[in-house]
Amino acid sequence: MPRAIRNDKRERLIQAADKLIYEQTFHTTTLADIAKLADVPLGNVYYYFKTKEAIMDAVLHKRMTEWRNLFQQWEQIPDIKQRLTALLQHNNAQSETLARFGCVIGSLCQELGKQGGILANAASKLMADILKWVETQFREMGKGERSSQLATYYLAAIQGMNLLTLTFKEPQYMERQSQSLQEWLATV
Repeated sequence: MPRAIRNDKRERLIQAADKLIYEQTFHTTTLADIAKLADVPLGNVYYYFKTKEAIMDAVLHKRMTEWRNLFQQWEQIPDIKQRLTALLQHNNAQSETLARFGCVIGSLCQELGKQGGILANAASKLMADILKWVETQFREMGKGERSSQLATYYLAAIQGMNLLTLTFKEPQYMERQSQSLQEWLATV
């Protein structure tokens, strides 16, 4: 089988798994569901991924790469507060989806965290990377020792907005609360 076709199937499987795990949860998503959405015969899935955990690992790697790309993109913004606002705007752009399925990372951290293990650790690393990036922004603003506390508050506020947006199924909730968080950021 030509390499391009193998890579295409593998990518389709990862994309399908990413979508289904986000929308249905990791534990309720089956390899058969993933194969069907990816339009790959179920038997072929095992060629690329021996277990559902292996495909989850690939999904986490994909998400980590996406976030690193976002961080690099936001680092190009000269104003540090605007960088932090870019993170908030990234969430706001997804308010409709957040109202239906919650935060792609927060939900996964909650689900996998209850089970513990390697996948839970990998998901929490992704959240930790975001927190570290936010803390770095506050450090660059000259907040010194308070940077960790400010970063935790900022990310917790965003995650709280995500949870409430999902709970109340109201995308406008995210938008209203984001305005308050932007006002807070302006005073820091």
